[in-house]
Amino acid sequence: MVGSDDFRRVLSHFTTGVTIVTTCDGDGRPTGLTASAFCSVSLDPPLVLVCVDHKSQSYPALRERGCFAINILHAEQEVISRRFASTRLDKFDGVPHTLSELGLPLVDGAIARLECTTVSMHVEGDHTIFVGRVERADAPSGEPLLYFKGKYERLSEPKPGA
Repeated sequence: MVGSDDFRRVLSHFTTGVTIVTTCDGDGRPTGLTASAFCSVSLDPPLVLVCVDHKSQSYPALRERGCFAINILHAEQEVISRRFASTRLDKFDGVPHTLSELGLPLVDGAIARLECTTVSMHVEGDHTIFVGRVERADAPSGEPLLYFKGKYERLSEPKPGA
């Protein structure tokens, strides 16, 4: 069996978009985490999945709340991604966001957002796979933030003076 360090190194060669998965805890406080393990599952019905580490401080709220949002980050939102990848408790302090009609925190400036109802959870290893039915979605547009070989990347470099 391949070791975890080798496995991580090889997987780093797969370029991913960067998302912030958000929900609210039992007291109504927004919580979230950075995730690149996200993908579509089905068009009919519209389903997506996200994989969440059991050690994440947001894991209990995601497991208990029954709904979550996926915020696909803009190329200029690396700072937000780093913040939500940390262990700090005040991740939403100073991060512009709005609560949707479904009561989910949506990160302002994200290039796309999906609001989901959890339809199943599958424990696999040290993560749980959350499958969500997409109830609402919007894509305001913009360039995506990418992650490749342990670094944040962009589709193209910004033009001088832009």
